[in-house]
Amino acid sequence: MTNSKTNPKVDEFLSKAKKWKEEYGQLRNIVLDCELTEEFKWMHPCYMFEKKNIVLIHGFKEYCAILFNKGVLLKDAHGILIQQTENVQAARQIRFTNVQEIVEMEDILKSYIYEAVEVEKAGLEVNFKKNTEYIIPVELQNKFDDIRELKTAFEALTPGRQRAYILHFSQPKQSKTRESRVEKYRQQILDGKGLND
Repeated sequence: MTNSKTNPKVDEFLSKAKKWKEEYGQLRNIVLDCELTEEFKWMHPCYMFEKKNIVLIHGFKEYCAILFNKGVLLKDAHGILIQQTENVQAARQIRFTNVQEIVEMEDILKSYIYEAVEVEKAGLEVNFKKNTEYIIPVELQNKFDDIRELKTAFEALTPGRQRAYILHFSQPKQSKTRESRVEKYRQQILDGKGLND
């Protein structure tokens, strides 16, 4: 490892890890070799270049992963980047199920990390879908028609909050469920709050 500083919060995170402990440690060493600044954000180790998020290390039930915040902008020469869900626009993951996979991919991982740093140095930005490109569910539109203040309050929300509501309200297959979700969050929207506020 180079002279990159470790963060005590990440040390604590690793010491408490029940699953993926060895994999996290290996990923951490690789990322720190790339001389990024280690932080602890969103309850996970996060690595930055000049205060810009580059990669995050996280784990799930079936795999652990290194997540590139602007992964969609990487060339992905090895075809290994994964879009976590269809609604994730910028981030991409490389997933692992054991430490040996990480060890074997060290050079490739470093090349992706260095490329991600170059993306930041170049000032490249992800072109996110505009909220106007998302289809407002009929159930929400009906509420807008009935309660004018609701539409006004919704439009006053940040684009990210609007998108979160649209995606949440659109998920259920049944109209009845979509309707009950809209009703459940009606007051929260009127109060100017996001889905998770």
